[in-house]
Amino acid sequence: MTGSTRGSGSGGGGRRFRQSFESERPVPLSPERRNRTVRLMVAFFAPYRRKVAVVLIAIVATSLLGLANPLILKLLIDEAIPNRDLGLLNLFVGLMIGLPIVSGLIGVGQSYVNNVVGQGVMQDLRVALYSHLQAMPLRFFTETRTGEIQSRLANDVGGIQRVVTDAASSITSNAVIALSTVVTMAILDWRLTLLSLALLPFFMFLTYRVGNIRREISAATQRSLADLSAVTEETLSVSGILLSKTFGQQGPAVDRYGALAQRLARLQIRQAMVGRWFFMIVGTIFTITPAFVYWLAGYLAVSGDPSAPSIGDIVAFTTLQSRLFFPLGQLLNFQADFQGALALFDRIFEYLDLRPEITDAPGAVAIEPRTTQGRVRFRDVSFRYPSVPILASTMVVAAPRAAAPRAAGLTGARDAASAAGEPEATPDGSAASVPPGPPTPPSQLFALGGIDFEAEPGELVALVGPSGSGKTSTTYLIPRLYDADQGAVEIDGRDIREITLQSLGEVIGFVTQETYLFHASIRENLAYAKPEATDAELEVAARAAAIHDRVMELPEGYDTVVGERGYKLSGGEKQRIAIARVLLKDPRILILDEATSALDTVSERLIQDAVEGLMVGRTTIAIAHRLSTILRADRILVYQRGRIVERGTHAELLALGGVYARLYHEQFQSELTGGAGAGGVADDDSRPGGPSDESGTSAGTTEEQDGGGDARGEALLAQVANVEPAAASGLEPGAG
Repeated sequence: MTGSTRGSGSGGGGRRFRQSFESERPVPLSPERRNRTVRLMVAFFAPYRRKVAVVLIAIVATSLLGLANPLILKLLIDEAIPNRDLGLLNLFVGLMIGLPIVSGLIGVGQSYVNNVVGQGVMQDLRVALYSHLQAMPLRFFTETRTGEIQSRLANDVGGIQRVVTDAASSITSNAVIALSTVVTMAILDWRLTLLSLALLPFFMFLTYRVGNIRREISAATQRSLADLSAVTEETLSVSGILLSKTFGQQGPAVDRYGALAQRLARLQIRQAMVGRWFFMIVGTIFTITPAFVYWLAGYLAVSGDPSAPSIGDIVAFTTLQSRLFFPLGQLLNFQADFQGALALFDRIFEYLDLRPEITDAPGAVAIEPRTTQGRVRFRDVSFRYPSVPILASTMVVAAPRAAAPRAAGLTGARDAASAAGEPEATPDGSAASVPPGPPTPPSQLFALGGIDFEAEPGELVALVGPSGSGKTSTTYLIPRLYDADQGAVEIDGRDIREITLQSLGEVIGFVTQETYLFHASIRENLAYAKPEATDAELEVAARAAAIHDRVMELPEGYDTVVGERGYKLSGGEKQRIAIARVLLKDPRILILDEATSALDTVSERLIQDAVEGLMVGRTTIAIAHRLSTILRADRILVYQRGRIVERGTHAELLALGGVYARLYHEQFQSELTGGAGAGGVADDDSRPGGPSDESGTSAGTTEEQDGGGDARGEALLAQVANVEPAAASGLEPGAG
């Protein structure tokens, strides 16, 4: 990319561009792969076989009717006029007028049915690709740029529209016309026919070569277009614009976009011009070929050859010849276009060929939300993020995976908990210091090991630990965003891999730090959880989340459009809308990832009240960043390097004096001393690609955040003062 930018204005730019294109030239499709792509293409036409049959019949009919006029013209010249037969003259002229009208009417109907088939195939292809992407696992989307996916859905599918829409009719029509015309020409005079078709094999060979070149350039063009779409999506989103403006990177962003656009323009010029000289030569030869026909026919007549063609034969033949050259040219051109379209089809089928890694097992059962208790059990679960990308060609360079050993977990029985020499809970409840273990092997990065705990219905389990310790990775296993490598995750005693994904999603509610709202109204965002919800149900959920009064203050109330990713709302407002959305869903299991950012006192209190209401009567597993949540937890699980190293209540863990006590004194103490906001442990960045959570606070709330810290600190001090330290012997053994 940099090379393109630097070379765009220099003499070496063209050379570097050619080298760039050569380096991206795709490997030619093997005959097996090409044939398979064609079979998949044909399979999409199968549901429309009857309509395709109607189109083919109409094409044959119009093609045969098109042969009539040259033959009628021959009869008119050789019989009706010389014999001065007025009846034949009127008949022939009438047929020459009526047949084109009939053929035109059939052609209109054929065109309509053909477009119905073509657009139907395009719709099926788009929906098949989109639905297939919906079934892909989360890691596919962490490895693939959003712009790349959008480009395949929009640009690649759109690029094959002309080929799909015109494929059946164009090939059949031109082939039938060409074949029937050649047969008729041969009947009239085989010598003139051979002369007309002498160069056709050479043209077909050149067309095949041009088609291969066009396919290669088409593939490079689509990749360049995908790069441009990805950059557009990244830099023109609200987050991208905010980043570029606050870092003063608008100029470099424009330069980067300009370099990509210039590269795309060069590829598109080359794509448009490839083979143009060839087709110009073909067209010129087709244009001058009638002159050779006239010469040969005249030579035979002058030589007194008894089989020399008559004047009617010559006129009919040249008419048929002009009728032949257009479909032949179309077939040659379509063959080249088809080779280019193969590159697009191959990119589309590359996605369709990907098999979803997480699917319903044979015999999977659906669980009912009303009868589900929500008991969650992790049984000695181990997990490591896959190291092999799903689709290497769309991977973003995963630098964090190779350069972040600190954000990883070990799979050894005790190494994970003791690699840094941290205290580990022993069976008798005392703290034991274990010597540091060996460095984390690259093959074991991003791992969870020996995760074993149970969350009862109505219970709050808080996950606490330093950044990268595996908390978020643990929560990802419950809704099967990833599957455990060893052990099992159970709901009400049933392995979640035996439960259908659809019903699993219905009983689990997920509130993440990075609140995602659609560019739609508040009403539509809430109804996403329950499309059939009434206005009364929406209001009940909004009131429970302490957002109803704020919504009613907005000019359009629940019909207010929140903007891209909800940027028209403050961070606290977005979080409360997300909580209301989950309340409307009414899940039996709640996974809560609390926001780490400092909010103003009012917003934090409102969110805290909403969260408390959300957790009532549900199994709640919370990645806790607020001390108030930790103090309310029935059980605290302390994570370090992918393992649970301590577990117990707040008082028990403080008495242990281990990892939790250190985290408490380092990160939670500020809440008790009047520090601004609810400090806490940063979000888990052990997922592929590193940290991805954004601040939940909207711009412009700095002044509100400055006050209220003292009051909040005093309240938390009172809570801690009321907690009696428990005996260390009552602490559950850590490390599972």
